[in-house]
Amino acid sequence: MEDSLIPRRQRSFRVEAIVLRHTNWGEADRLLTLFSLEIGKIRVVAKGVRKPRSRKAGHLEPYTRSTIQLARGREILIVTQAEMLDAYTPLHDDLVLMTYAAYVVELLDRFTYEEGENRALYRLLSETLSRLCQPGNPEIVVRHYEMRLLDLLGFRPRLFVCASCGAEIQPQDQFFSAEAGGVICPKCRPKSAGVRPISMDALRYMRHFQRSSYAEAQRAVPAPLVSHELEGLMQYYLTYLLERGLNTPAFLRRVRNRES
Repeated sequence: MEDSLIPRRQRSFRVEAIVLRHTNWGEADRLLTLFSLEIGKIRVVAKGVRKPRSRKAGHLEPYTRSTIQLARGREILIVTQAEMLDAYTPLHDDLVLMTYAAYVVELLDRFTYEEGENRALYRLLSETLSRLCQPGNPEIVVRHYEMRLLDLLGFRPRLFVCASCGAEIQPQDQFFSAEAGGVICPKCRPKSAGVRPISMDALRYMRHFQRSSYAEAQRAVPAPLVSHELEGLMQYYLTYLLERGLNTPAFLRRVRNRES
């Protein structure tokens, strides 16, 4: 991690951060990936956190928001103190919600690097985890999150005009091209490779999530078939952008099927 990403000339400093994931390291330590308000994504080590009497362990679990004191080590930042701000408890008590949270975190983790402060992304992550803890449809939370994330990362899909010819999209079933970054009209379909059909119902909901606040997005009640189509289209687009598949969607489908 470059020194420019952390406060200069400070041996120790404090951040507000959400734990994205952790990996066991050595006999009692853990490597943590954090997304912080002040300096974006960072990797740190929490020494002794796996010991039974560790006071920091409960404050550094995945999907937990904490205030964390960090000190400079020789090669990596070291956690010296941690105080939980929000445990997002419902996410840890419900396997389905936990898996949605894992998807939200994986998506942010895959798209971001240790490249400095991004307060908008931090707020989006924090708000989305909070929304998953509230009563409602977690699929709506996640679809809105995906659209906001794409906006912030510069991958906003074109949904109102053809991504190939620029013509206004007409009220009929269309096609979606990940390569072109949006909807393709029937006239441009023959010269566009790798496209997927998109129904007008699915397109209307994608537009709704793209241009609506979360309060407005909550009013969406897509039919089960449309929800399935939306999920497939988003995974198709995200996989293209990331150049690899995500791990959590398949597990999420298995969990939902088991719970239904």
